[in-house]
Amino acid sequence: MVDIPAVPLTLEGSAVLHQMFRIRRTAWRALDADSKERILEAALLALTRLEHGAKEGHPNQTAFFSQVGHKGDLMVLHFRDTIEDLHRAELAIAQLELSDYLEPTHSYLSAVELGLYESSAKTYGALAEKGLVPYTPEWNAGTAEVIARQSAAMSPRLFPEIPSSQYLCFYPMDRKRGENKNWYEVSMAERQRMMHEHGMIGRRYADCVRQIISGSIGFDDWEWGVDLFADDANVFKKLIYEMRFDEVSAVYALFGSFYIGLRIPAAALQEILVGNLP
Repeated sequence: MVDIPAVPLTLEGSAVLHQMFRIRRTAWRALDADSKERILEAALLALTRLEHGAKEGHPNQTAFFSQVGHKGDLMVLHFRDTIEDLHRAELAIAQLELSDYLEPTHSYLSAVELGLYESSAKTYGALAEKGLVPYTPEWNAGTAEVIARQSAAMSPRLFPEIPSSQYLCFYPMDRKRGENKNWYEVSMAERQRMMHEHGMIGRRYADCVRQIISGSIGFDDWEWGVDLFADDANVFKKLIYEMRFDEVSAVYALFGSFYIGLRIPAAALQEILVGNLP
């Protein structure tokens, strides 16, 4: 009997960077009107260019959110094809004179991820039936073919546009690896079952919330990042509360800090700097 790998296949898409800033309002207020106008003019030119993204192919966008609460004032979300492209966007902001008045409070690096639990089980089983041994060249070629086919079919989900919804809820999360409950010691079949049941809850909210999951194992301090987009912020509370009763969350999930933002166009940054919501 062939030992089936415990690791499900995954598809990776857009590289994702969340940046959170606190506005140094005291320093900004101390500037004269001409200096503010000069700084804003240069910043809006650069930030609008980032916001519009690519005209062809993958969107490669940047979106801006007025952050609610003490954790920061401005949240910037970047979707790019590569980590190098993410870093270019990050540096484009850092090079602005405006960055002297933005204090970083947090950041999070990840990549849009689709887990293939059901496809993995079917693929591993089919390869094992052919007598192939895991991680041999023949086995790897079989899994690579599945990944290539699924990636092409899922391209719109792997390289999505940033939804235009009014609200964003972002949070990181882990699966437990403790002595009593360890997600990574659960069988593939059991994990597949729990993830299927977990996903069914999300589907019930599909008409009012858009969810984008990004993987961050090896990239940042948590294992996944979750972005929820909606026009009614109460939907975040209802969805996440209901999921807490689901087995995969109730037993195996750990959650990091939550960040809530209201979508603003780059052109409205001037209003945020003076404490107004456009």
